[in-house]
Amino acid sequence: MASKTLSIKKNILSANAEKADETRGLLDNSNILMINIMSSPGSGKTSLLMQTISHFKDKYGIAVIEGDVASSIDADKILSQSIPAVQINTGGGCHLDANMVRNAIEKFDLNKTDIIFIENVGNLVCTADFDLGSHKNAVILSIPEGDDKPRKYPTMFAEADIVLVNKIDVLPHFDFDIAAFPELITGFNPSADVLLVSTKTGEGMDKWFSWIEAGLKEKIKIH
Repeated sequence: MASKTLSIKKNILSANAEKADETRGLLDNSNILMINIMSSPGSGKTSLLMQTISHFKDKYGIAVIEGDVASSIDADKILSQSIPAVQINTGGGCHLDANMVRNAIEKFDLNKTDIIFIENVGNLVCTADFDLGSHKNAVILSIPEGDDKPRKYPTMFAEADIVLVNKIDVLPHFDFDIAAFPELITGFNPSADVLLVSTKTGEGMDKWFSWIEAGLKEKIKIH
């Protein structure tokens, strides 16, 4: 029975990877950069997005795919900034998949888009298994969650291109070894960047913006 389960999962992931590659090809042809943002619930994905939109919206065409189990709360916040957004409700599912993302992308005007941000479902487990067709994966870990999360959820951090440690403004109130954390991430993923940020105070956000700009230089046609 176990071998059958593994076989089914392999088939699902294989079909997902094929759709993801197809989507990446579409975006490459349009010079669009897509960034998949993952984290546990409450770590600050939406706050990060709102700050990022505010910084870039007058310079680049931005679109957002919002993934949640239910509601359109986050998508409504994005739309209030006059940014195109598509809400995907998984109805209990713990992650987005490549087909969901491709269907959402088809609702955007790609000729007016430079960057697509995906706010994935809040989860540190199964979101890491599914390639969505993104060019970059960003993982957010907030100070209150603790510095042990990479050890507990290694796949998530191994798949990251960048790890943002958010809520550093509350660091004095928590037992989080910030000095040792970058080395811990390097042990799981030597190529991942580690940034310390606060979406509340703005500290460190300039480095996040610069990281996005570096990705755009590889992909983007500036309108």
